Amino acid sequence: MPTNRPSMPTAFEPLHDFQFAPRYDVAVASRRGAGLLQRPENQDNFLVIDAHGTASWLEGQELRRTTLPGWPAGHGRLAVLDGMGGHGHGREAAEVVASGLLAIPPCGTASALAEQLDELHARLQRQFASRAGARPGTTLTMLELPAGGAPILYHVGDSRLYEIDATRASALTVDHVPATAAALGGRIDERDWWKQVHGEHAPQIAQAFILGNAFSKPAQLSDPLYELAPWNLPSWLGGLADRRVLALRQDAVYLLATDGFWSCATPAAFVARWPALLGGLPDAASMVGRLFAAMDEAPPEGLQPDNLTALVLRPLLCHPDETALPSDALS
Repeated sequence: MPTNRPSMPTAFEPLHDFQFAPRYDVAVASRRGAGLLQRPENQDNFLVIDAHGTASWLEGQELRRTTLPGWPAGHGRLAVLDGMGGHGHGREAAEVVASGLLAIPPCGTASALAEQLDELHARLQRQFASRAGARPGTTLTMLELPAGGAPILYHVGDSRLYEIDATRASALTVDHVPATAAALGGRIDERDWWKQVHGEHAPQIAQAFILGNAFSKPAQLSDPLYELAPWNLPSWLGGLADRRVLALRQDAVYLLATDGFWSCATPAAFVARWPALLGGLPDAASMVGRLFAAMDEAPPEGLQPDNLTALVLRPLLCHPDETALPSDALS
């Protein structure tokens, strides 16, 4: 595959030269953090494969790009990843998953995408099994964008997908954290879950790609990924399954982001600023730039040093086929 390694644009110059028109406008940026206290390296990553098969991701904290041979015109793929440095080799884990996504063929259904990703997860677990130390992990929040079809969500970890309109930023994913495990077991209710997950922030995770899950057996890590779905989620989270087809709104934009953007004392208060922050901006690149500028110029109270990755997807045209039927979420 022909490749090159241009420098990653600054946070105020997001990467945005992707070919998604006439359906979408996409931009992304990733950096070590905001403010004076920053982590020594960026363990986040992202992947963008545009409708012409041009792929962009980070390797060694630098931008890498290639053109995928045989990629079908009109199909796209977007992902953000947050490597778990606390378990060792976090940056490597995020890089190897981003690289692995390049080899996954375009998928047209949620079940086909899940099958490919479960296979990648198992293969990477075997790859890391022979290494000393704890097994690394990474979050993975991604959208598969079939040509002419509705986007497909796949989610593992505590990065998030947000839908942002003129008045509200709504999380479309459920964090894979201990509070969610407690909710699955009926030990906390909706109010307590929201307070622990969105009202405060704790750097704990109950599931990650490569690492495995602590949902099926809370006392130990299990190898497979544990899908959060309508049949195991409480009713008040049942519409936020990890693997489902999405119906995008023409009057909203969609943000895939790592948890550095809400690693602060009052996450919900900062997230509530986003509609006004992004309102009136003309394109995805301006929105990504504004998010990073806010982290530098008006950071939330109690901001913790963490890596930052933000990817904005802005629908350009309304497509009547982008309507999620109940059966689509289980396909």
